[in-house]
Amino acid sequence: MYAIIGGSGLAKLTVLEAPRRQVMRTPYGEPSGALTFGRLAGADVVFLARHGYGHTLAPHEINYRANIWALKELKVEGVISVATVGGIRADLGPGVLVLPDQIIDYSHSRKATFFEGSENPVIHVDFTLPYASSLRAALLAAAARCGEPLVDGGVYGCTQGPRLETAAEIERIARDGGDMVGMTGMPEAVLAREAGLAYATLGVVVNHAAGRGTSREQIRLEELDRVMSETVTRAVRILLAFFGGADA
Repeated sequence: MYAIIGGSGLAKLTVLEAPRRQVMRTPYGEPSGALTFGRLAGADVVFLARHGYGHTLAPHEINYRANIWALKELKVEGVISVATVGGIRADLGPGVLVLPDQIIDYSHSRKATFFEGSENPVIHVDFTLPYASSLRAALLAAAARCGEPLVDGGVYGCTQGPRLETAAEIERIARDGGDMVGMTGMPEAVLAREAGLAYATLGVVVNHAAGRGTSREQIRLEELDRVMSETVTRAVRILLAFFGGADA
């Protein structure tokens, strides 16, 4: 069984068949909401709304440790994160789907490890490649099967939020090598690594980042919902192909 964590624009997975919800508790508190179990393209999956089902949790308020721990307890094979991002690189404009392969963490003050406290030994996990190569390859193959363009590779810059970035901040991220910007990529990715879960992010580009393209003067928030809705629908097509396998 795989897990899907849905971000902005994917607070619920309406294509799930026979859905049922289950409340879980963890040593780190409660996850963002009840977990929804069901079948997707014939496969058993579990879905979790990262921001809560009412989209009430800001990026810095999310209990990332509880979310990942709950999925670990369920012994899922891997985690697919669907996350909205702003495009920095020229080819990552609104409506593009992208599969990042690297991440830079600009967030702060978030509970970012399971390995803390006097009762736990300090453990250093390798994070050279933050996203699971095998899971990324499977998502790329699924996109090819269903005919959805998916950009392979890019550096995700994770900021604190919930405010959007300044143009100068985006320039800094670009100088650092960042290709897209979001607010929830960390510590979710490293916690999945600590928990031994394969993890990959399916990025949904909903706007040009601040100071770029159509956002050169300002980000027009009224446009985000339209782009988000259209593009998330295409991301779900990739998920259906992923879980449906070669017959999707």
